[in-house]
Amino acid sequence: MERIMDKKTVGIIHTTPATIASLTALAGEVLGSSVKVVNILDDSILPDMMAEHEVEFVRRRWIGYAQNLERLGVSAVLSACSTVGEFAEEADGLLKIPVFRIDEAMAERAVEMGAVVSVFATLRSTLTPTVRLVEKKAKASGRGIKVNTVLVEGAYDALMRGDRETHDLKIRNTVSAYMADSDVILLAQASMASAITDACPGGEKILTSPRLGMEKLQKILSGTGEGA
Repeated sequence: MERIMDKKTVGIIHTTPATIASLTALAGEVLGSSVKVVNILDDSILPDMMAEHEVEFVRRRWIGYAQNLERLGVSAVLSACSTVGEFAEEADGLLKIPVFRIDEAMAERAVEMGAVVSVFATLRSTLTPTVRLVEKKAKASGRGIKVNTVLVEGAYDALMRGDRETHDLKIRNTVSAYMADSDVILLAQASMASAITDACPGGEKILTSPRLGMEKLQKILSGTGEGA
C-alpha cells in the first residue's frame, strides 16, 4: 500500500554523506518550506562504480530506492550523484513520478555558453557519464562542442578525510589552469560546488550542479518549467 505524504515531498538519493546537508538546505531555500525532503544514502555505490564491481546490481538497487520513494508518496526523485545519472534517466521512464538528474540543467546551460566545455571531476567514474550527458544535450540543441575532461587528483580522498579545505583548494587550483582555454567549466559532482565562491576569478563561466538542478526541479514541480 502506498503511503501518502501530508505535503509535497521530494526524495533525494545520495551516494556520499557529503551532499546530504547542503542539498537539504538548498531544497529548503529553492523549493520552499512547504516541500518536505526525504533523503536516502547508499555510500557503497561509489566504491562499486569506481571499481566497476557488479554495476548491474548497483543499477537495480538505485532504481529500487527510487521505487521505494515512489511508494512513500514523494512527488519527485532527485539523483544527487552524477556517476549514476543514467540510472536516474532509466528510472524516469519506469516510474509514474519524475526522476531528475541533478546535473541535467548544468549540462543544458553548458552547451548554451560555448563550444569548448571542460568537465572536471574528483572521481574518474563521473567523467564518462557527464561527458555523455553534455554531448547528448549538444546534439539535441544542434550545437557542435569540444569536451575536455580533467580529473582533480587527491580531492575526493581529502573530502573523505573530512578535509574540505584541501578538497576545495585542489579544485580551484586545477580549474585555474584551464580557465583561459575553456568557454565553460563544468564541475561534474554536486560535492564540488563548495570550491567555487563569488570571489573566484572567472567564476561567471564555472557551472555547478546543485542550484541549477534544484531550480529546474522547482519549475517542474510548480508547473512553470519544460515538461511540467
